[in-house]
Amino acid sequence: MKKEIHPKYKKIKVTCSCGNSFETNTTSDKDKLSIDICSECHPFFTGKQKIVDTAGRVERFKKKYGVKKPTQAA
Repeated sequence: MKKEIHPKYKKIKVTCSCGNSFETNTTSDKDKLSIDICSECHPFFTGKQKIVDTAGRVERFKKKYGVKKPTQAA
């Protein structure tokens, strides 16, 4: 392999909008990274539904197709 052609590999601090933060490795020039969803708040890992609504799209869909809140089974 040729020397000095590979990018620098360094640590970076990642901060999620939920407040969770962790360190990982990157080749980016940035010192920190902000993300919207991480493994602490992602529905796949938590088992809880979280709807990320951009510009009211979820509400427009529910209104257009008459979707109502699911009822809780007792």
